Amino acid sequence: MDYISTRGDAPAVGFEEALLTGLAPDGGLYVPRSWPSFSAEAIAAMKGQSFDEVAAQVLAPFVGDALDMATLRALTKAAYAGFSDPRVAPLTGLSDDDYVMELYHGPTLAFKDVAMQLLGQLFGHVLEKRDERVTIIGATSGDTGAAAIEAFRGQDRVDVFIFHPEGRVSEVQRRIMTSVQDANVFNIAVEGDFDDCQRIVKSLFADRPLAEKLSLSGVNSINWVRLAVQIVYYFTTHAALSTSKDDAFSYVVPTGNFGDVFAGYAAKRMGLPVDKLCVAVNDNDILDRTMRTGRYERRGVVKTTSPSMDIQVASNFERLVFEASGRDSDLVKAFINGVDSADGAALPAPVLDEIRKDFISARVDEGEANEAMDYYWRKYNQLIDPHTAVGLASMEKARKQGALKGTVVTLSTAHPAKFPEAVEAASGQTPTLPAHFADLYQREEKCQKAPNSVDAIKEILLSHARAGS
Repeated sequence: MDYISTRGDAPAVGFEEALLTGLAPDGGLYVPRSWPSFSAEAIAAMKGQSFDEVAAQVLAPFVGDALDMATLRALTKAAYAGFSDPRVAPLTGLSDDDYVMELYHGPTLAFKDVAMQLLGQLFGHVLEKRDERVTIIGATSGDTGAAAIEAFRGQDRVDVFIFHPEGRVSEVQRRIMTSVQDANVFNIAVEGDFDDCQRIVKSLFADRPLAEKLSLSGVNSINWVRLAVQIVYYFTTHAALSTSKDDAFSYVVPTGNFGDVFAGYAAKRMGLPVDKLCVAVNDNDILDRTMRTGRYERRGVVKTTSPSMDIQVASNFERLVFEASGRDSDLVKAFINGVDSADGAALPAPVLDEIRKDFISARVDEGEANEAMDYYWRKYNQLIDPHTAVGLASMEKARKQGALKGTVVTLSTAHPAKFPEAVEAASGQTPTLPAHFADLYQREEKCQKAPNSVDAIKEILLSHARAGS
């Protein structure tokens, strides 16, 4: 299996290069040259298997001959050994037709752990084999950074630089990141919003001399391999719920950067029966507006209680435009140029029609999210975080409109204790942190503040990164 760029101006690369580099040198995102296909029989055979077993099977076609199956199985087993629930992504039933997929049983209490723990294993194995060192850079709206730091902390061949928007993540999210004291971890609070952090990351990758000198690597969902791992829980969920090979379920995905919901689309392209994918967004509703109107127009980022969705530039939407356009790189580049302009970008009608075959969307404001947190506590005795609340409120809206029917799975992307103030304000209940974070508020923090400047961040990297020194 090799990987091509959505923008068509970079050479194809193998699995290891796609893993270690993250972003293609032409600024595009890597996608597999062709989609692997699983038969109905192969999918049915996953029923009853463990998460790490399914992960190895789903990822094997993407890995190709870069790893043998025995090594891949060992890495997937190690990645999920520390999850608090051995099912990794267990399901909670709300009714005969509605389920919640719990994705917060990893070490940093968010869905990002599912992919990042395996990425840490893969990086360690590949870098040791190649005798190389990399510098990981990543923008985070709260959860990606913590998951990356936990996955790579202490690794001798990796330095990790994580940029978060100062004052725009929850205190728990921040402390989980900044309380890590390992020498290879660098937390940087940037004056700006998530889109500013993401812009800085892309600018650093675009600086080819810098990228090559420091062996820059990315673990945001721009990294194809991280996104590929997220495909796995769509397969395990289908295995857990299906009674027939023809069962097709819908999924509601709270999303900001579009990676988690694109993983569901990828699963469908691989043969998994999927009905609809609902893109659930908060007040930062660019994806919902795009789905409804076909115009991708940026507005100012609004600060909400679901900060991981406080995004206006959803990087992974580029992958969907690439696929929905028939892999037309020229169209993708024109679209991206429009996104970066003051007037925004318009999707050609055939592309929008193609997207609407698989996707619907819903927007949930702060009041509706708060109502959902209160409602699910009172009705189900279940505390949910603000992002999950956006998802469940979106599910209710879509059901009432007739856009969702049959079995629907809503992805619960974070533990409610990561957002205690918001959950308590909405439900009157204070969520409790798991035991391994009982002393979180007493831990010393390590974080450097930085201006919203590519040059300033570049100087920090050059001062501390070991690669290229």
